[in-house]
Amino acid sequence: MDVVNVLHMNAGNRKCSYANNSTLQEMVILKARKVLEETTRDYSTQGFPACFRLADLGCSSGPNALLVVANIVGNVHALCKQQKLKAPDEFQVFLNDLPNNDFNGVFKMTPQFYSNLEKQIGHEKSVNCFVSGVPGSFYARLFPSNSLHLVHSSYGVHWLSQVPGELLDTNKGNIYLSKSSPSSVYEAYLNQFKSDFATFLRMRSREMIPDGRMVLTLIGRSIADPTSKDCCHIYGLLAKSLHDLLDEGLLLEEDINSFNLPIYTPWTNELEEIIESESSFSLDRFETFEVNWDTRDDNEILKSEDSSGKFIAKTMRAVFEPLLTSHFGNAFMDKLFEKYAMHVNEHLLIEKTNYFNIVISLTRKI
Repeated sequence: MDVVNVLHMNAGNRKCSYANNSTLQEMVILKARKVLEETTRDYSTQGFPACFRLADLGCSSGPNALLVVANIVGNVHALCKQQKLKAPDEFQVFLNDLPNNDFNGVFKMTPQFYSNLEKQIGHEKSVNCFVSGVPGSFYARLFPSNSLHLVHSSYGVHWLSQVPGELLDTNKGNIYLSKSSPSSVYEAYLNQFKSDFATFLRMRSREMIPDGRMVLTLIGRSIADPTSKDCCHIYGLLAKSLHDLLDEGLLLEEDINSFNLPIYTPWTNELEEIIESESSFSLDRFETFEVNWDTRDDNEILKSEDSSGKFIAKTMRAVFEPLLTSHFGNAFMDKLFEKYAMHVNEHLLIEKTNYFNIVISLTRKI
């Protein structure tokens, strides 16, 4: 799997697009906002530069793509007013994602973003905010040395740079870690994540100014068991749905055996060990929170007549359909996610399950 060219969310504004099915990611951004605000407040003790440069890595598309930027700019202005500091004259914003991200969709939203920013802040001071897109993998260099003051990523760094090569024909019947996966599969996933996350930290340490700040939010797990319900059930049900299609003669067994997701949900201890070992950053905050698979359970404002299974299936389809179609083709995606919705409903009748989220705040060492 060529992850760089295959991995992206469903583009556009269709029924199954990411733009219309990303309330989970929005809720995670909002729940992690306090850590981002505290991190920005910590940075403000040294004052803000005339041009404040920030990057959002894995920005994706849809309304969430500019949500974090609006929060940061608004928070910086509020802090400056509160602490009687000089606000930055300019904000330079870099939105990064892989090359096939729907950047056109993001750029179409910038006029409304600028208008909202002026309403939010402009009555006090003109807001000079310059937004640009930066396509490329964040496992490589993206920006000049010592150029960024603040880096943010939400639901980005649990994606791997590649499917671990050792998995070929060893994780039969599964598409991620499961109770039936050999221990070598877990070791391959962990080693790939260790390598990728250490590389990510090393690249950012070169691009950020000394004492710059970074906030990362990702899906993880609360216990050492890599097959815990924290992280594996939701992918196991997708594998079960693929096997349904196999039983109906729509797929070949080798198609499933040769497909593995380029994702890893780390244990909290694993993250801390990699940060300490790589040593470019100090760990300032490490918090966790859970969000229901069906985000409507956590937010009464969200309205939908869909069953929980169908609602969750739409969220998953918006994220994983491009990966699935690159391997299996797109002829039976509707049927696959109908099966998936059914399995999710059956699972939730037995047990309500949550995503386990980790949010960390880091400072680039001087």
